[in-house]
Amino acid sequence: MDPPRIYVQRTLALIKPDAFDKREEIEDIILKSGFIVLQRRKLQLSPEQCSDFYADQYGKIFFPNLTAFMSSGPIIALTLARENAIAHWKTLIGPVLSNKTRETHPECLRAKYGTSELQNALHGSESFRAAEREIKFIFPNSVIEPFPSKGATEEYLSKHVNPTLLRGLTELCKHKPLNPCVTFGPNPSISHISQICLYF
Repeated sequence: MDPPRIYVQRTLALIKPDAFDKREEIEDIILKSGFIVLQRRKLQLSPEQCSDFYADQYGKIFFPNLTAFMSSGPIIALTLARENAIAHWKTLIGPVLSNKTRETHPECLRAKYGTSELQNALHGSESFRAAEREIKFIFPNSVIEPFPSKGATEEYLSKHVNPTLLRGLTELCKHKPLNPCVTFGPNPSISHISQICLYF
């Protein structure tokens, strides 16, 4: 049986202007829902920045109102991480608020904090690509690196870590020193191994 796979993702969450006063309460719910906050930023977007951020909505009838609303006050931007973060965050915030949302998803955050389809309190990335783009937009200095695959990880361990472990443990077995840290001090790889062995 294969071991369970844990896929850690990042997603962007925005606490919109209409829910800004409830930010501490919302952030507490986020943490209690198993998310880790990697980055946090308070900011106010200009209408132009909102237009760029919501470029995929350009041309839709609500676009001018959306950019006006999102630039009307401060927001909180959060980079969230956890297993399947995008799906979990979308589930937690719920669908875009409509008249039926409070009936169909009464526990979701948009039902609790939103007041209309436009002023729906929270934003969540729709997809992996959207999350990457949005995180880079809000946090331009962030480095978004892909998590290594199982094959790449095994190759790195086999090529770089295992040989060092083998050399260090072989030397320990040969010499059996009373104080490995002192005996093998000048050799960094062996010294590190000996410290690990002493720890266990």
